[in-house]
Amino acid sequence: MNDYLNVIRNHYADFRGRARRREYWMFYLINTLISVLLYLPFFLQTVTAPDPEAVTPSGLALLSLIAGGLYSLFILIPSLAVSVRRLHDTGRSGWWYLINFVPLVGGLIFLIFMVLGSQPGPNRWGPNPKGQTANVAADW
Repeated sequence: MNDYLNVIRNHYADFRGRARRREYWMFYLINTLISVLLYLPFFLQTVTAPDPEAVTPSGLALLSLIAGGLYSLFILIPSLAVSVRRLHDTGRSGWWYLINFVPLVGGLIFLIFMVLGSQPGPNRWGPNPKGQTANVAADW
């Protein structure tokens, strides 16, 4: 939960620097749980209706839909920012985020980038957030 709050409080629109795997994945885990909880009443109303195609949301379901939509807008920029910082941590430019728009394989390639470990030592986006240095071979 601290990683999620850290992204919201300290790195809301920060596209500079690096983000560890833990920061990225904890942010997305908490974000997914909040989204599911917000949209749950709307989902339950549409699934349990006798004719789901003719349902117009009302009451709690409508409130759920509005709250979920507002939350999605609120979390859009931090989601992009933490993804770009995670790409920086793997040694890639933030422009690699656009690979998500390639049908079928783009999302899979992006997922692989997010799972890969940090680039050891500092890179052009800053020092390693883990504090590790690169393994440098001794000069013989």
